[in-house]
Amino acid sequence: MKLNLTAMAVAAALSAGTTLVAQAASPDSFSAPASDRNTWYTNGNNTVTAIAARKDNIAQAKNVILFIGDGMGVSTVTAARILAGQQPNIIGSNSSTTPSSGEENSLSFELFPNLALSKTYSVNQQTSDSAPTMTAMVTGVKSNDGFLSVDQNLVRPTGSTDFASCNQDIANHKLTTILEIAEQAGKSTGIVSTARITHATPAANYAHTPERNWEADSNQPTGCATPDIARQLIEFNVGDGIEVALGGGREYFRPNTLLDPEDTTKLGRRKDGRDLTAEWTTKYGAGSHFIWNKADFDAIDPNTSTHLLGLFERSHMEYEADRLTDTAGEPSLAEMTEKSINILKNNSKGFYLQVEAGRIDHGHHAGNAYRALTDAIALSDAVKKAVDTLAAAGKLDETLIIVSADHSHVFTIAGYPQRGNNILGKVIEPGVGTYAKASDNNPYTTLSYANGLGYHTGVKGDDVYSTAVQIGRFANMSAVDTTDADFHQEAMVPLASGETHAGEDVAIYATGPGSRLFKGTLEQNVIFHVMNRKMTKK
Repeated sequence: MKLNLTAMAVAAALSAGTTLVAQAASPDSFSAPASDRNTWYTNGNNTVTAIAARKDNIAQAKNVILFIGDGMGVSTVTAARILAGQQPNIIGSNSSTTPSSGEENSLSFELFPNLALSKTYSVNQQTSDSAPTMTAMVTGVKSNDGFLSVDQNLVRPTGSTDFASCNQDIANHKLTTILEIAEQAGKSTGIVSTARITHATPAANYAHTPERNWEADSNQPTGCATPDIARQLIEFNVGDGIEVALGGGREYFRPNTLLDPEDTTKLGRRKDGRDLTAEWTTKYGAGSHFIWNKADFDAIDPNTSTHLLGLFERSHMEYEADRLTDTAGEPSLAEMTEKSINILKNNSKGFYLQVEAGRIDHGHHAGNAYRALTDAIALSDAVKKAVDTLAAAGKLDETLIIVSADHSHVFTIAGYPQRGNNILGKVIEPGVGTYAKASDNNPYTTLSYANGLGYHTGVKGDDVYSTAVQIGRFANMSAVDTTDADFHQEAMVPLASGETHAGEDVAIYATGPGSRLFKGTLEQNVIFHVMNRKMTKK
């Protein structure tokens, strides 16, 4: 039943063509598949039979891939699963073309055989940021908020002039990362992110610093003894160096006297005069490449490329919903994952790869569920691409694949919508076919946030930070297309700084050798110990 399909919305949908943007004014509900008591009973019994027939893979893991959906809490997984089932071509890369009600759908990693919960608190906070949570996953040790792969006994800087904190004894507080362990074992390593490659989640693999925001030297006090994060990537000297680094953050690697190759009126951020992108190819020589656009990415031969640095945006990469409109073009998360595996698998000793869907988190902070969820679907596509690529190479059974999140968000699925209700839409009452009404006699959406910037329309993604905070029941939603890519959901508590992380447990999905160790509710740092045991211990 289409209750909100206006002529203007239809025109917008037609003009959108094949771009990966909102399917404007999509139906308010989708047909649920036929089912009865026998169907439910048979399907349940078949599931148990399949689980009982599984055999654990107890071999060592030659390869490890750690996928992180930044901010991908359980409610995000649920909503993304439903959205992908209801609108299977919403980001253009899913193979199905027949929409369903969505509730019975599964994202690729939800089909993995082993599952646990991860407790995400840090040493000093109940609700954490990405720095200590990723530190826990890649070092096996919990630490303080803002810290990247250093222990809790350092002091986080109080500001850009805190010179004393900038010159702490980092060497004696470093935590060895799983990437460093893999390099020491002679394996190849890679990091991939749709965020800046210097951002907390990817940086925790290779950088050691008490301040996650020291991404370039211009973010530090002058004369700081601790190298900035971009510099630590280029100067990384464990093993034969990181083989693959793909993501955003180009301006953090280039001097403030050099114009950007894509945004040609913008300069880099570095004040030390160094062009770290040039230093990458100088350091690694023949077989090394620095790339910044889709054409150069496509031209990379994984059989001859030994060290690949790809920085596709000055800051974060585009949201998946906006990727095809990028000026220079950007590879998808699935494409970056595939290319990385095809380079890393050339090492007979194996590899470690960490892949982050970093912009799930940013969509939530902006209160924009559409972009957060479509980036979660893009992560599902990347996981599927990894499985398919490994299977084709005969390496799936020797690879431990883990999918998890660093933390959750205050993102809710609420009301009592009928089955098949558009997850991006307004709540339709079961058996009635009309919108459910709040106590103010206006309809409300299934998705909302407990805090943040609140209701906005027509504001693209992160641009909402420049608009006024609009909290609570701010508008009558009756004539609003809540399925539009630029719709920002209502929120309850006003926060001009944007929506916050949440403190509940997140899921761990795993398959391959060692995945059986993920059971029950675990401390987040256990993820490292499983990877370390299965990848390096005999």
